[in-house]
Amino acid sequence: MLVKVHTGSIHGIDALRVEVEVDLSDGLSVFQLTGLPDVAVRESRLRVPAAIQNSGYVFPYDKVTVNLAPADLRKDGAAFDLPIALGLLAAQGYIENKSLEGVLAAGELSLDGEVRKIRGTIALATLAREAGFKTLIVPEANAAEAAVVEGINVIGVRGLTQIVRHLDGTAPIDAAQSSFECIALQNAVDMADIAGQESGKRAAEVAAAGMHNILLIGPPGSGKSMLARRLPTILPPLGFDEAIETTKIFSVAGLHSSGGLRQQRPFRAPHHTISDAGLVGGGLGIPRPGELSLANHGVLFLDELPEFKRRVLESLRQPLEDGFVALRRSTSSVEYPAKILLAAAMNPCPCGYADFDNRRCTCSAETVRTYRARLSGPLLDRIDMHVHIPAVSFEELHKKGQRGESSEEIRDRVVRAHEIQIERSGVVNARLVGDELRKACALDSKTQRTLERAVNAFNLSARGHDRLLRLARTIADLDGKSVIENSHVVEAIGFREIESGSHFKRSA
Repeated sequence: MLVKVHTGSIHGIDALRVEVEVDLSDGLSVFQLTGLPDVAVRESRLRVPAAIQNSGYVFPYDKVTVNLAPADLRKDGAAFDLPIALGLLAAQGYIENKSLEGVLAAGELSLDGEVRKIRGTIALATLAREAGFKTLIVPEANAAEAAVVEGINVIGVRGLTQIVRHLDGTAPIDAAQSSFECIALQNAVDMADIAGQESGKRAAEVAAAGMHNILLIGPPGSGKSMLARRLPTILPPLGFDEAIETTKIFSVAGLHSSGGLRQQRPFRAPHHTISDAGLVGGGLGIPRPGELSLANHGVLFLDELPEFKRRVLESLRQPLEDGFVALRRSTSSVEYPAKILLAAAMNPCPCGYADFDNRRCTCSAETVRTYRARLSGPLLDRIDMHVHIPAVSFEELHKKGQRGESSEEIRDRVVRAHEIQIERSGVVNARLVGDELRKACALDSKTQRTLERAVNAFNLSARGHDRLLRLARTIADLDGKSVIENSHVVEAIGFREIESGSHFKRSA
């Protein structure tokens, strides 16, 4: 007897439709599985029989053939256990074939028949809706996540017996419900915690307002990491579409544990020993998302930037420019979103005190040159802001009664700037290109001359010229100005200090 059950296979952040064909026929007792399964899928030949028997049903001692179609699509993960088990139960008459019509099912089975959590449930829910299915059956732990997709009944189940009783109508399960609320990051850290560093806070505000990549350069203990770790607290709340995409990425990576949609922008801070696959994505079989994609619509913080491997840093160049990661393998090809705000921090030299007025630098000139050369020109050209963070004086640390602005106050201005940008161009300023960039960044003659002098003085590339324009546009938006003024360009130039080398001054 032949039974067909529908499921999906995760590919990137999307799911592709898969038909599980289960056939029982007379012959020597054998369990054959075809359709390009990976190791986890092939192991279902051991999990599924045990789950069926330990749930109180009979496993057929006939020739069992399971085909996962289309056969040329690689399948990975344990989510095929449940549809295979449902097919076997239907083939034996425990479930009517009619009850599986309009149903898409996915889940991992334990040996006692429990349905365990899987990856990529929100992608499966999107597939089910778009393919016209009425019902999605998933593990109970994944139900809230899948239920955010409207137009599909999501049934969360705990065990195989419960599914059978739901499908035969003896104990129907209510559809799962979920909700989403856009909220800003609630955290113990706040911009008001930072003593002094008013110029650094202003730079962080500009970076957040236009989603501009930022490099913080200063001696140890100056507050670079504190500023970077507080960037998410001044970013606008996630929108619904952004939350869907962010949740998909964390779900396919197996890192989404809260249920429902992610409601806060991600902050990722990998250690400098990370591999290129760990940063941009990769792995065996279908490549998984890396830290770059896990930071999508949020902040990726790279502390001690020159300490990262050169190959790892250079792998950032294309994603920073295009906003996505393209991973090509001999057996698969996927793309993951990577719309991030890159925040990086570094010392001016290996000892850290090349621009520290009260402490002598111990590095030789050659050592400093080698240290700086770890960051290539093309990579630095893709970072909009290069900001000097000086050491904080004793007086600033102990100044009383002058607590700085809170993250909430700064975030209000950032939100208004984002709203202006989306209304004007549909994207934040960091993503402006082509005609939209020229239209949004029109300059009068005086301002254009200021920009020209900066481009010539710093030998800016065409990319550097455009990034300077985008910065000026963001500063104007924060100022509530519809036209970029000369003062906005001047401030933007101040955020490109690396061209002049002023932040790498060395003690004599």
